[in-house]
Amino acid sequence: MTNRDLHPKPVFALVDVNNFYVSCERVFDPRLLGKPVIVLSNNDGCAVSRSNEAKALGIKMGAPWFQLKDLARQHGVVALSSNYTLYGDMSRRVMTLLADMAPRQEIYSIDECFLDLTGSRDCLTYGQSIRYRVRRWTGLPVCVGIASTKTLAKLANHCAKKRPGFDGVCDFGDLPVDDYERLLADIHVSAVWGIGRKLSERLAVMGIDTVRDLRDADTATLRARFGVVVERTVRELRGESCLELEELQAVRQGVTTSRSFGEEVTRIEGLKEAVSSYTATAAAKLRSDGTEASAILVFAHTNPFKNTPQISRQTLVSFATPTDDTFALCRYAMQGVSRIWVDGYRYKKAGVMMSQITPKNRHQASLFENPFETAKRDRLNTTMDRLNLRYGRGTLALAGAGIQKDWKLKSEHRSPAYTTRWDELPVAR
Repeated sequence: MTNRDLHPKPVFALVDVNNFYVSCERVFDPRLLGKPVIVLSNNDGCAVSRSNEAKALGIKMGAPWFQLKDLARQHGVVALSSNYTLYGDMSRRVMTLLADMAPRQEIYSIDECFLDLTGSRDCLTYGQSIRYRVRRWTGLPVCVGIASTKTLAKLANHCAKKRPGFDGVCDFGDLPVDDYERLLADIHVSAVWGIGRKLSERLAVMGIDTVRDLRDADTATLRARFGVVVERTVRELRGESCLELEELQAVRQGVTTSRSFGEEVTRIEGLKEAVSSYTATAAAKLRSDGTEASAILVFAHTNPFKNTPQISRQTLVSFATPTDDTFALCRYAMQGVSRIWVDGYRYKKAGVMMSQITPKNRHQASLFENPFETAKRDRLNTTMDRLNLRYGRGTLALAGAGIQKDWKLKSEHRSPAYTTRWDELPVAR
C-alpha cells in the first residue's frame, strides 16, 4: 500500500534549482565542477551561495569573505562576485521552460516555482523528466518535490535535496505509508515551510520536535499560541490544501533599490549619481510590473561598523500624478537627496523605495498633463528598457548617474555576462 491516497487531488510540484548562483556559474565554466565554489554578496561581502563542496568545508551561509580567505587558500575555494544579470537571465529560461511542462505555474522565487500536476498518473516519472529537460536545455540541476499541498511539496523538495536515495525527485504520494511516517518522524520541524529556527524552539517547549509531531499536534492549541498561520500549516501537513496556486502576482506595495558603495561617498554629487542610478533601476521595475508610483522614499546612511561619525536620514517625496517615467522620478529623487544631505559624513549606503504603487492601466490623467508628451516619454522609456535588456543593464543610462562611478559596488571576481552581452558570449574552441 502506498501513500497515494493522501493526495488524490490536487497535486503540486515544487521545482528548485540546486545552489542556484553557483550552478549558473558552472554552466559556463566547467572548470568549477567538483571544486568548492562560493558566490559573494554585494561588494564581495559574504557568501550567499555555496556549492556542496564548499558546504562540506563548513562554510556557512552569510559567512564574511574576509574571514574565509585563509580557508579559501588552503582548500582552493573559488570565490565569485554576484552576477545578477546572468542569474536573472538563467532564471527566466528555467521558468519559461517549466511553464510549458504544466497547465499552471506559480513562480515563487528566482530559483523555484510550483507546478500543477493534478491529473498526472505517474508523477515520479514526470518529475524525473522535468529534471532531465531542465538539465539538458539549460545545464542547471534541479530537484522536484511532489505532494498534495504546497507545504508538503516544499518538504518533499527538501527530502529530494538532502536524501540521495530519492535521486532528486521525492513524491510523497508514491511512498508506502509506513515509510512516509518514518520519514516525517526523522525530519526536524524547522524544515517545514514557514516554521524556521525561532518558532521551532518555541514548539520544542511543547514537545514538538519533528514534522510528524507538528502534524499530529492539536490545532486549537497551536492556533491559540501561534495564530492562524501555524494552524494552516498543520492542516497542509495533514494533506488539506489551504494554499492555492497564485498564477498572477499581486501588485507590489513597494519597489526598493539600494546598494552599499564600493567607496564611501563624501560629496553630494556622488550621492546624487548613485541615487539617480538606483531610481532608474526602480523605474524600470515599475514599468516591467505595469505599475506607477506616487511617492519615492530616498535614504542614505554611514557605515555603522566603523568608529566614525554616524548619520542615517530619509525623506519621502510625494507627487500629485503617479508615474513610471525615469526622468520624472529622478527629478523627485534629487529633491530627496538635497533634503537628506549633511556635509562632513562618509556615506556607505543609499537607496530609493517607490511607494503608493497603483496599476498603470488605472491611471487618471490630470488637467495639466499633456497626453502627447506623456506618450512620447513612454516610447523613450520603453526604448531604454529594450536596449538595456538586449545589451545589458546600464547600456543606456541618464547622464546624472555619472561616468566614473567611484561609488560603484566592488565586484573583483565577477564572471562575464555570458548570455546578455555579445562581446562576452562563451566561445567553443
